[in-house]
Formats: sequence, structure tokens, C-alpha cells
Amino acid sequence: MTVGSGAPRRTARRKITDAPDGGPPLSRGLLLLMAVATGLSVANNYFAQPLLDLLGRELRLSTTMAGMVVTAAQVGYGLGLILLVPLGDLVERRRLAVLLYAATAAFLLISATAPNGALLLVGTVLTAFTSVGAQVVVPYAVTLAAPGKRGRVIGTVTSGLLLGTVLSRTVSGGLAELGGWRTVYWVSAVLVAGVTVLLWRFLPPLHTPIGLSYPALLRSTFALFRHEPVLRWRAGIAALSLASFNVLWTAVTFLFAGPSYGWSEAAIGLFGLVGAVGTVGATVTGRLADRGYVQWVTGVGTAAFAASWWLIGAGESSLGWLLGGAIVLNLAHRAVLNSNQNVIYALHSEIRNRLNSALMTAFFTGGAAGSALAAVVWVHGGWTAVSVLGGSLACGTFVLWVMERTRVSRPSGQDAVRAASGS
Repeated sequence: MTVGSGAPRRTARRKITDAPDGGPPLSRGLLLLMAVATGLSVANNYFAQPLLDLLGRELRLSTTMAGMVVTAAQVGYGLGLILLVPLGDLVERRRLAVLLYAATAAFLLISATAPNGALLLVGTVLTAFTSVGAQVVVPYAVTLAAPGKRGRVIGTVTSGLLLGTVLSRTVSGGLAELGGWRTVYWVSAVLVAGVTVLLWRFLPPLHTPIGLSYPALLRSTFALFRHEPVLRWRAGIAALSLASFNVLWTAVTFLFAGPSYGWSEAAIGLFGLVGAVGTVGATVTGRLADRGYVQWVTGVGTAAFAASWWLIGAGESSLGWLLGGAIVLNLAHRAVLNSNQNVIYALHSEIRNRLNSALMTAFFTGGAAGSALAAVVWVHGGWTAVSVLGGSLACGTFVLWVMERTRVSRPSGQDAVRAASGS
């Protein structure tokens, strides 16, 4: 893979630093590297999902506490989104991305060597905190892309995120069968370290000075919710969508490990491959967004999200229904995520990292709540209660989209930009 070379790379650096949205085209090789990097980074938040029953047995954790490992990853990621991602508007992005990936590789070693559940939770939170490097890379790629191709670029990079999410479960289950659950974290640490080197070597520097202090930067990020109504609606849709998505992928581990299925960790991980169909969805929705159909994508996606839970609800004793529902859920989830990002990134290019931080903070906060609720609801109500919870959250995404379309009559003005600039 060729992602850059000597003199041309130096020219690209100068252009991108001076005029981010007017720099040279994003090469296929560099885009592929960025997609792989985001996938590896986000995968760390999902390794534990097919291992929850195994972790509970080996570390003597209750079912609820084992489920908290997934919640810890979402909480750590949410904190990173709030505290670290806005830095992409303040400091040079290449340096920020490389430092975050290097820290992620180091923190994975804490999980790999954790002697008990408490230290595993610490390692999980810290790893997730710095793995938001993926959310620095996504707007990085959007900024390097030609304006007419941003939807496709978002689709490609989020396909990397999707494959990282999907393959993390499959690889995690397989490695746990071969060498125990610790092997998963050792292998990931090595891979993330390798990607760190590649990012340092090939990413062009990108920096647009804004003249804000770090506290002012954080205040301006939260101020966007007040000044940008579209962001508020899209943040709500994002939060409910990941909450519903995580309800399935947290609770299904307990279902498969229980008497109804009795699957091994490797088999549970393989089920995660059904999510790979979302890669196709991310690519298609990206192209539709470039053609002006982003709202149509959101409407269809949120409706399909709700419908998928009718199938999933019948999956307690039928793998076919569960498989079909999971496929629809994954396609809908990726369509909604891609459309949310396209809408948000198109608002104000000069504050794109903070817009992404605000959107993704809501996204993963919802995901953390969904993971926590799934474990509790499973214990008290089984699969029926899980299906009601997931379906209710999914229906909420459609309701919010309808409300956005009826209540937001025009794009926001420059209030959001002035607020983000501290003026």
C-alpha cells in the first residue's frame, strides 16, 4: 500500500496546514490506512462482549458486574470524546492522533495483565478514553476529502469502524478459545502499536489555529448544543440508536451462553459477523448523502431500526429470526450513524472536531446506558424484557427524526460558529 512518498508528501503538508479544506485530494492508500486505524481503535471497546460469561467465571464476577465491563468501555470513550476530541480544533491533528494511538496500545497492556475485575475495569476505561483517536481520524479524513466526495469518504471510514466493531467480537471469541481472554488484549496492543507507527509516517500535518484556551475550547463545545438545534436533534437520535444497538449485543451474549443455545465463546464471536452487512450499508448511504438524500436515509434507517426488534424478539428460540433481526438492525444502525455524521459535518467546517465531539459524546453516552440497562433487564426479565427495551429505544429514534423534520425549518446561522470561537 502506497500512501505517500518524499517530496509530494512535503507539498501536501504545506497546503493542508494553510488551507485544510482546499488541500490535495485524499489518496486511496491514505484513506484505507485511516479506515483500518479507526477500526482497530474502536474494536477495543467491543472485545469483551462475547467474553462476558468467560470473564465472569474466571474473575468471579456477577452477571451484572461482567456487563459493566462493556459499560466501562462506553463511559471511558464518552469521557475521551468530551475531553480529547475537541483538541483536534486546537492542536496539530497528526501529533494528537499518534499520541492517542500510542497511549491506547500502552493501556491495553493493563487489561492483558489484570489479575481481577477491578483492574480490568481500569484498563478498559483508560483504553477506551484514548481510543477516541478514531474520532480524531474521521473528521481528519473529511477535511482532506474533496467536497463532492465527503459522503463516500465518511462511508469508507465508518466502514472501517463497522468492521472493527464486527470483527472484534469474532476475533475476540476465536483468540479466547485458542489462548484465553488475555490473548485478545495482547494481540490488540501489538496491532495498535503498528498502526501508530504508520500514522506517524504517513498522515500529513493538519492544524488550523483558533486562539482559544483549553477550558474555553471545552465550553465552546458544550455551547454548540445551545446554539445549534440540528445538533441537538441529531445527538438525541444518535444516543438512542447506539443504546438500542448495544442492548442487543450485550444481552445476546448471555442468551447464547445460556441453556437456550449453549454456545462457546468462539461461536458467540462468529455471530458478530452478521454485522458485516452494515459495511455495504455505510458505502451506499454515503453515496446517497452525496446526492442529497441524507434525510431520506435517516427516515428509512430509523424506521428499519424499530422494525428489526420485532424479529429479534422472536429470536429467543429461533436463530433464524434472531439472525434476520440482527442483520436489519446493523444495516439501520450504520445508515443512521452515517446520515447523522453527514448532517453534522456539513454545518460548519471550521468547528468540525467540536461538532463531532458533541455528536459522539451523546452517541456513546447512549451506548453506555444501553449496555448497562441490558445487563440489568436480562437478569430481571429475560429476553422478552430485553426486546421491549431495545424496541422502545429504536422507536424513539424515528420519533426524534420526525420531530426534527417538523420543528427545524431552516439551517442555523452563525451563532454556533461565534460561540465556538469564544465571541
